[in-house]
Amino acid sequence: MGVRIEKIDLPGIGVRHDVVTSSGRHIGVLSYRSGERELAVYDKADPDAIVASVPLNGDEAAALSDLLGHAALLSQLSGLGGAVGLFTEHIQLPSDSRYLDRPLGDTKARTKTGVSIVAILRGDHVIASPTPLEILHEDDLIVAVGTRQGLDALDKLLVHSQV
Repeated sequence: MGVRIEKIDLPGIGVRHDVVTSSGRHIGVLSYRSGERELAVYDKADPDAIVASVPLNGDEAAALSDLLGHAALLSQLSGLGGAVGLFTEHIQLPSDSRYLDRPLGDTKARTKTGVSIVAILRGDHVIASPTPLEILHEDDLIVAVGTRQGLDALDKLLVHSQV
């Protein structure tokens, strides 16, 4: 079943986009003419009555969008895992990694392990498709896609400084 998205123009105010979940819940984003945004959850019995809302500035809206987009992509990739031998994994960069405060490219991760690093999660910030110039920091969460053997090799490379 496809995802249902509804667009509702709010004359003089802005626009409302709702996602209607498979359980019939409406979750919406109100985009005001001022540029402000609000994430809203609507009453199941009355899809025009807001039961909870969170105001978002532009950066927060973009971060939430990135997070939801990447979570959906990673979920889809994880779902492929068993069928095609691809897996996703999160690897935390420890404080004693030899790659700490060095560019991602210094790891030569793809060449050494065959694994793709698709994102770096740094606090509440998502760095999607990091370039080889991205500097690695303590406690970065590396999001990688590859074979089980490749991901094990990446863990040894980043965490245990082997390979």
